[in-house]
Amino acid sequence: MTHSSSDFEQMFDLAPVSLWLEDYSGVRQLFEHWRAQGVTDLATHLAADTSRVTQCTQAVRILRVNQHTLALFKASSLQELQARLSEVFSGDMQTRFISELCQLWDGQLEFSNQTYNHTLDGQRLEVRLRARILDGHEATWDRVLLTLEDVTQQEAATQALEEGERYARSLFELSPVSLWVEDFSAIKRLIDELRGMGIDDFATFVQVHPDFVTRCMQEIRVIDVNRHTLRMFAANDKQHLLRDIGMVFRDEMQASFQEQLIDLWHGKTFQQREVVNHSLNGSQLHIHMQFNVMPGHEADWGMVLVSLVDITARKKAEAYLEYLGKHDVLTKLRNRAFYAEELNRLSRKGPWPVSVLAIDLNGLKQVNDEQGHAADDMLLRRAGEVLAKAVDTPACAARIGGDEFVVLMPATDERGAQAVRERLHSVLDMNNQFYPGHPLSFAIGAATCPAGGSLDAAAQAADHAMYEAKAAHYRDLGINRRSGEENL
Repeated sequence: MTHSSSDFEQMFDLAPVSLWLEDYSGVRQLFEHWRAQGVTDLATHLAADTSRVTQCTQAVRILRVNQHTLALFKASSLQELQARLSEVFSGDMQTRFISELCQLWDGQLEFSNQTYNHTLDGQRLEVRLRARILDGHEATWDRVLLTLEDVTQQEAATQALEEGERYARSLFELSPVSLWVEDFSAIKRLIDELRGMGIDDFATFVQVHPDFVTRCMQEIRVIDVNRHTLRMFAANDKQHLLRDIGMVFRDEMQASFQEQLIDLWHGKTFQQREVVNHSLNGSQLHIHMQFNVMPGHEADWGMVLVSLVDITARKKAEAYLEYLGKHDVLTKLRNRAFYAEELNRLSRKGPWPVSVLAIDLNGLKQVNDEQGHAADDMLLRRAGEVLAKAVDTPACAARIGGDEFVVLMPATDERGAQAVRERLHSVLDMNNQFYPGHPLSFAIGAATCPAGGSLDAAAQAADHAMYEAKAAHYRDLGINRRSGEENL
């Protein structure tokens, strides 16, 4: 079947793509002239004088365009399009034209480019250009067919996608929370293998096989971390962190990761818990962790987002508040609130027998009157030092009043209580040798409560014995405590 020339002209004119028939023979003549002058590198030659690019553009003649081209560029005719070409090829079009020229210079009969034009009403068109010197015109370049594909919408979509990716990346990188993207797919396979083997009590399995937990920890693949993660874990860069990741997830992490695996076994792909990690400089970090298998990856756990919030400061504050609730700030011993709780606990549970030492400082009022509160506080601090050194757990020493102290000793009989009492006196003597000035002196009373007895009654008995010891101390000094020196 043959086609007439009119058929081809009609196909050209009605093609649903922008077609341009152009004459590049003037460009070829320029190239021949420059080669004769010794030019070998066209890109360098054009960059040295941009007017040469203008020469090339002016040497191109438009012979014909189709209807789609006129519609695309909002032109009423070829004559209007030619008359207003400077509006079509505006901006940095000349710079982009260099790529096409260099392809022709290198002997290619076809060339392509991604560029932009403008319609006659000022709209920007992103276009993909392809051109070919037609067969039989290779020697003159007087017939070149160009196609322009309008890719404005695709480019807008691509730019929107890239912008979205940049935005998401910025949110990830600049987040004030440590973010980790991890691959748990190997762990998913290991767990599925256990199910296939008939394991149904996973919690018992990991208790019996702790090596499985260790292996799962080793199978975690870290895909990415953000900047805050590097700062938080004192890492120089991502390679530094990933190389020494074993220093981060260690010690206490084994137990918490075991709990995490148990939750995953039961299908909990969103988890929150408090864990302990370590930075690469060795400091301990208390962390609030949020773990979430990313949507679309529920079947393989191939992408998991883990966020870590450093709660170390909060934990320290909580620990300090707890410490204040149970300790005396001045002496660092337990306080009256803790003593009352411990007395109640031992009354209910033992272990029996429980012995009690009631202790009071001798001569504190005299020191206060003569030297003031600072000296008074110093004696109380020294008392705390002596009791802390002389009393070992499970016994505990507490300050329950101004200069009143109690030592509770579970599972301790009279002989054990006497041994603690003697150790107290020994440490007290050493303390007095170390500190000059007013000597530290204790009045001590002791009592022991057997199983079935009243611990409150024993505490009162120890207190009564302490007052008797205190009275004996003042009698030995020849001081009448009823003559106005009640608290000497």
